[in-house]
Amino acid sequence: MKVVLDACVLFPTVLRDILIGAAAVGLYEPLWSPRILEEWARATVKLGPGAETVARGEIALLSARWPRSGVPARDGDLGRLRLPDPDDIHVLATAIAGSADRIVTFNARDFPRQTLADEGLTRQDPDQFLLELHGAAPQHIVSVLEAVRDTAQRLSGEAQPLRPLLKRARLPRLAKALTTNRR
Repeated sequence: MKVVLDACVLFPTVLRDILIGAAAVGLYEPLWSPRILEEWARATVKLGPGAETVARGEIALLSARWPRSGVPARDGDLGRLRLPDPDDIHVLATAIAGSADRIVTFNARDFPRQTLADEGLTRQDPDQFLLELHGAAPQHIVSVLEAVRDTAQRLSGEAQPLRPLLKRARLPRLAKALTTNRR
């Protein structure tokens, strides 16, 4: 399954690490465009000095690790597509160019389901997407989540209980599913 990751799901570190971790264990093939990566880098400016430099380093590492994931949108698609927010057309065009199955984004309003269906695509928020992956391969998702939590604990120097970490990453249903499954 090929999945375009919108900039809004790449920007939060914990969420990005979970999504990329799921791809690394073979649960899906991630796709993005140079413009999506640029939007992620520019969004980090609000975090303060040096944040954009760090993001550009992470983007370079991600691009080196996933060299086939960078899919530029085609001009023909950019010209023919219509969405409620014209600034999001490049995401849909990237999905079409990359033969993606879906787009993972928090931005449901600007990616109408019928417009996506007309192009053979679906949209999911990251919580739905990861919950689906967990249902199909729970052991892989749990190992990814444990690795991300370990990294968060190491970097923060504090304990990072999994459920609150996932809720902060805007993954409440996944957090609940993990808690329910452990009882």
